[in-house]
Amino acid sequence: MVFRIYDASAFYAGVPFASQEQGYTTTHVFEEIKHIKKSHGALDILLETDRLRIMDAEPESVRAAIEHAKKTGDYQELSEADISAVALCYQTGGQIITDDFAVSNLAKNMNLQVHPIMTKGIKDVGRWNYYCPACRKEFSAKTECPICGSTLSKKLLKRKTF
Repeated sequence: MVFRIYDASAFYAGVPFASQEQGYTTTHVFEEIKHIKKSHGALDILLETDRLRIMDAEPESVRAAIEHAKKTGDYQELSEADISAVALCYQTGGQIITDDFAVSNLAKNMNLQVHPIMTKGIKDVGRWNYYCPACRKEFSAKTECPICGSTLSKKLLKRKTF
């Protein structure tokens, strides 16, 4: 059985509502998207018909996702819901359904299956490098240069895994 893990972008695109297949999401993602189609009870129908199950990843899987996110430089771009979805995918060996580029980059760097929704998905996988365009110094994930105060830029260093 292939676990189909939905992140928030899958719900915004309507994937779970159009699919007859069973899918999974986490408590964090569900809290983030529960306002969708609330007046129609669409999420309730998915839960009642067992087309959507809520499952949370074990702490070890969450830690693994966080560690990988820090290595790839995606950590500051990801919400707790995003991390939880990738962690559940990692734990189940499933397939994450997403159009989120940071989620896709992290998942692919963790050798997970990613199924894009409304895009072709990410072309390049790698690690983000943060640098100051003014003084040319490199930094770990920050937003402002501690030397000159300039806003940091980022560049994807294309590699398969880290």
